[in-house]
Amino acid sequence: MTHKPPKIVHIIIGLNVGGAELMLKRLVLNSQAKSEFKHEVISLTDLGVIGVDLKKAGIPVYTLNMKSAFSILRVYFCLKKILKQIKPDVVQTWMYHADFIGGMAAKSVGIKNIIWGIRTTDVTQGASQLTVALRNICARLSYSIPSKIVCAAYAAKDLHGKIGYDVTKMVVIPNGFELDKLIATDEDRKFLRKELDLSDTDIVIGSVGRFNEVKNQKLFVEIAAVLVKDFPSLKFMMVGRDNDKNNKTLMGWIQGYDLEDNFRLLGQRVNVSKCLKAMDIFLLHSKTEGFPNVLGEAMAVGVIAVSTNAGDVACLIDQEFIGSDLKELQVIINKILNNEIYTKDVILNNKKNIEENFSMNSVVSKFESLYQDC
Repeated sequence: MTHKPPKIVHIIIGLNVGGAELMLKRLVLNSQAKSEFKHEVISLTDLGVIGVDLKKAGIPVYTLNMKSAFSILRVYFCLKKILKQIKPDVVQTWMYHADFIGGMAAKSVGIKNIIWGIRTTDVTQGASQLTVALRNICARLSYSIPSKIVCAAYAAKDLHGKIGYDVTKMVVIPNGFELDKLIATDEDRKFLRKELDLSDTDIVIGSVGRFNEVKNQKLFVEIAAVLVKDFPSLKFMMVGRDNDKNNKTLMGWIQGYDLEDNFRLLGQRVNVSKCLKAMDIFLLHSKTEGFPNVLGEAMAVGVIAVSTNAGDVACLIDQEFIGSDLKELQVIINKILNNEIYTKDVILNNKKNIEENFSMNSVVSKFESLYQDC
């Protein structure tokens, strides 16, 4: 008799490029390759870039085309119908909207093994009132709907426990990195720098992340304005959706400090590791994070990393590279620029931390153990 692998259905609000979406893709593709579990994905909205990648890899992807709050009921009943057809062994939901809609739908059709996913820490900073309200509703429902709740960060677990989530169901599984794909060469660095009209000797401080209030690109521009007073030839690279010259808000900040010649705005790029390789210092400037993927990617590529104290940053880099505000971050970067820190040892230790504690293999194994427990 042929053994059928257990079926895991993932439900997520959408499949455009983002930290949660990329983590879902890595988890699904790496786990599916082992053939111990079968994965399918449901997007409550559209296919997105990640959905296209998943379908190309042979993963079934369903889209429900939710446009607004007014279409929630239609999407809910469509989701119930799909779940009845698929008959999953486990439903895994990603983030509040999917936790709520996906969790309710799965429970209503008799699915007992439901895993919720918490990816953020403090959504009161920059998120909509609807999202904050939904989080509070999920806190109450956490006692009755999910069998497990996966938090991407210890900071996320602690905060959600304080606001009323069922802590007895919570486990922390950090993001994992496909280290074999996080490769960029010195040639990649030279090629991109040439494309951006940067010399080999230019010192580049970089940022990666979609343009968003929570990601706090304004702080990055403000730090640049302070640093160029002592280092006028510094260059600043911004990567991520809407970080381009069409963004009037961003351009207003840059022009307001007369920094147009110092900035390179790349927008969304497919191969982020090559962009990271072109940097000398990576700066994470978010107000809040869960587990900051891009910080780990910068470390894996071999870039010295500096960050605000957001989410689980302290699990990744040493405290001396974490600043709570503009002034502290400026002091840290000044030390690096003035060669007061021997960065080669720091870079090696950072890479070792990622390799030993956050490889994709170890993270996939943790999720698969969770599926087995369910």
